[in-house]
Amino acid sequence: MLVTMEILLNAKCFQRLAISGFMRAFHRDYRRAIPQNFSNYESMKQDFKLEIPEYFNFAKDVLDQWTNKEKAGQRPSNPAFWWIDENGDEVKWSFEELGSLSRRFANILTEACSLEKGDRVIVILPKIPEWWLANVACLRTGTIIIPGTTQLTQKDIFYRLQSSKAKCIITDDTLAPAVDAVAPKCEYLHSRLIVSQNSREGWGNLKEMIKHASDSHACVKTKHDETMAIYFTSGTTGPPKMIGHTHSSFGLGLSVNGRFWLDLTPLDVMWNTSDTGWAKSAWSSVFSPWIQGACVFAHHLPRFESASILQTLSTFPITVFCSAPTAYRMLVQSDMSSYKFKSLKHCVSAGEPINPEVIEQWRNRTGLDIYEGYGQTETVLICGNFKGMKIKPGSMGKPSPAFDVKILDESGNILPPEQEGDIGIQVLPNRPFGLFTHYIDDPSKTASTLRGNFYVTGDRGYMDKDGYLWFVARSDDVILSSGYRIGPFEVESALMEHPSVVESAVVSSPDPIRGEVVKAFIVLNPDYKSHDQEQLKKEIQEHVKKTTAPYKYPRKVGILLMMNIFCSVLWNFFNYYFPFNEHSPQTCYTKCSKWN
Repeated sequence: MLVTMEILLNAKCFQRLAISGFMRAFHRDYRRAIPQNFSNYESMKQDFKLEIPEYFNFAKDVLDQWTNKEKAGQRPSNPAFWWIDENGDEVKWSFEELGSLSRRFANILTEACSLEKGDRVIVILPKIPEWWLANVACLRTGTIIIPGTTQLTQKDIFYRLQSSKAKCIITDDTLAPAVDAVAPKCEYLHSRLIVSQNSREGWGNLKEMIKHASDSHACVKTKHDETMAIYFTSGTTGPPKMIGHTHSSFGLGLSVNGRFWLDLTPLDVMWNTSDTGWAKSAWSSVFSPWIQGACVFAHHLPRFESASILQTLSTFPITVFCSAPTAYRMLVQSDMSSYKFKSLKHCVSAGEPINPEVIEQWRNRTGLDIYEGYGQTETVLICGNFKGMKIKPGSMGKPSPAFDVKILDESGNILPPEQEGDIGIQVLPNRPFGLFTHYIDDPSKTASTLRGNFYVTGDRGYMDKDGYLWFVARSDDVILSSGYRIGPFEVESALMEHPSVVESAVVSSPDPIRGEVVKAFIVLNPDYKSHDQEQLKKEIQEHVKKTTAPYKYPRKVGILLMMNIFCSVLWNFFNYYFPFNEHSPQTCYTKCSKWN
């Protein structure tokens, strides 16, 4: 049934949003978070219901509605978007200004680039304002955005252009040469837009074009189940897979994140540090905060620096902070005594498990808990720790209102509490709307995720008697490092291109800061046995950085000088000399069986 924006943003909702964002109960230096948008977990689960209209477009049905509220004086004078960089430059937009600029951008896509609804657009930009405009412009035009991390190499870009059949790519000076090198081989690509102060042959200059574009644009009509975005995600085998999300799966589905997990209101300023290439940026830098009318804050830093992060948190009125566990681990190792976080009231984390010790250290230094959440590129929030809930350190919390989450055995049967199995989401008879549609052009991969009435996440865990979920491990070999998903196959393929490598096996290795890191075992070509091994390791690491995205390179390398026909001996050798997690020795043993 068609529903209007009033169902999303009804009077009761706005009454709740008007509650002061600074209500806190103090106990010494510990600030217990009080929910702003719900009473408790039980009522949140029971009361959550969202009608899905036949037609839905986030730009028209959410962003433009906030513009109307803004004009009518029904929203606080909080920016919609607030951006800074390390040079002291600053950009602030209201929802009205965001609308005007994004309509200009939309006209560039439809007129200068001749793009039509359903055409695919790859966007590879750092945390600059144009990245947010590109997101909204694609929504307005019905074009399908395909975000990519700025760490992609020429080879990665070529694969994405060819696989997605993208007709347009938007990037900056850094990656434009890589695009130019592969563009002649990409038959579908016909438009290139660059964010730059300088002109470049064969490229449209966005900064100049947007100055002259009209801000009069009619948003296209999109059905809720039409594809809105495609994300590339790594798997155990083969190159990255394409995941399709619809206008409703994120545009409506992420209301669970924004309203409950992040607990945002129009008074809040939300800072999420995720890379622009990942779905987590869509989660917490676009849809979740803007569904709630909150301000999206962004700080463009060339690299992660604890001092800069802490200074920003203490200087700007950021109320909600989201970052990967790796970031929190680095922050608590810094001297935080000179920083005062007067505005900060809610901290969340996702992307990888977070250590209970880090949560405790953060609480001791800030008076705030870290509310861990769990989800995937394929989903919205699957489970999380919500305000008002007892936090069990190390747990991922309880299922979100969006999903019915169970622990399954190999046959798809629901397991009892405390028993380890596969984490699954019920999709039959009614498929939840906060879930991806399918792996594009890969029906076998899509089918492999279904087990009976459930979508299987690929993660293993258990549910305790109180309904809390606990992560155990990936059921495949995907490595989660600093919040990045890294497929062993991609790293092994890059290693095999180096002339010194005869065979390779890539596994996960524990790391106190990043959670996990990539460890590579390689068998050397006999011609390289006399080379300095430490120098060779560095050379191989640099090779991988250049061959695939730099975050995938093996931070640890073990060199084997000869083939070992006894896999069990090789396995024991690895297990004795190198610290694996509980699943890795068998993983390595399996991979190395091909060396016989």
